Amino acid sequence: MLNKIDLTGLSLEEMERFVADHGEPTYRGRQLFHWIYGRGVRTFAEMSDLPVTLRTRLAERATIGVLAPLGREVSGDGTRKYLFGCTDGRQIEAVLIPDEGRLTACLSTQVGCALACAFCLTGKMGFIRHLQAGEIVDQALALQRDLQPGERIGNLVLMGMGEPLHNYDATVKALSILAHPLGPAYPPRRITLSTVGLVPEIVRLGQSGLGVNLAVSLHAGTDELRDRLVPINRRYPLKELMAALRVYPLPPRRRITFEYVLIDGVNDRSEDARELARLLRGLRCKVNLLPLNETPAIPFRRPSQERVETFQRILKSAGILVTIRESRGLDISAACGLLATETNQKRLDSTGCLT
Repeated sequence: MLNKIDLTGLSLEEMERFVADHGEPTYRGRQLFHWIYGRGVRTFAEMSDLPVTLRTRLAERATIGVLAPLGREVSGDGTRKYLFGCTDGRQIEAVLIPDEGRLTACLSTQVGCALACAFCLTGKMGFIRHLQAGEIVDQALALQRDLQPGERIGNLVLMGMGEPLHNYDATVKALSILAHPLGPAYPPRRITLSTVGLVPEIVRLGQSGLGVNLAVSLHAGTDELRDRLVPINRRYPLKELMAALRVYPLPPRRRITFEYVLIDGVNDRSEDARELARLLRGLRCKVNLLPLNETPAIPFRRPSQERVETFQRILKSAGILVTIRESRGLDISAACGLLATETNQKRLDSTGCLT
């Protein structure tokens, strides 16, 4: 039996080589690329400007799409969480977040995560495997297909399961496809990649020319505290991380975003805020404060609103742009740090569906 190639995840150049290897002119590859990524079709029969004979041959030799939709939950605040099955039986989650008239799509880059941040449920899963570029792209395409009339995805954020820069090659390839003019054509300024601070890959990303936004999960202003919360800091301490960020090529009017999860009695003191302000002094940046999303599996608690606002005031007084981010999708475990497919699998096993 002929092994079919899945076209989702092929770059434009790879798509052109694929059709050329099958005796077709390269412009057919551009047509294929646009149908799959730009128009989001799932069958070759829909590709009306391709010859019928070519569509038949493609159906015999190739497939489109690598993820199977397994479940969909809707939060009381409108956030939607999706469970997808991979071809090897692994599962991942993606999220659609309503935000001021547009939607933000939160995509995963790995099954699980190797970096074991102390407050993140995904890290409790451990690292299972990297996602392929097609599996990253297919999340965005699947979310696009689920939109209602008048809805559109305005932003992409790689803040789902996994560390994007740990899966550097597949992540960059996926982002190149998602930003391509013949594909979904998301502007780089509307794409944000979040990392806990893999310094060599941050340097590579800056040299890649992608031009996407960079968000850094910081969570502490000193090595002593960050070592406890973000273990990768022992490999890439703050001095190395900040040195890389201070020379990171930022387009005009853009800033590096720092994500800071506030944990009661751990990193939410006034002194912690002053340490953070000293660390970020002179850097073109903004800080998103995220009060911890509590879960029984994580041994930390959410700080009081007073502590959160005091922390914000200290950063503001230091001239730092800072916002308090409200958690979305808490009631369906879709909020920051709560994505973990093992939990959902238990629910699926007991009920047969996600509710």
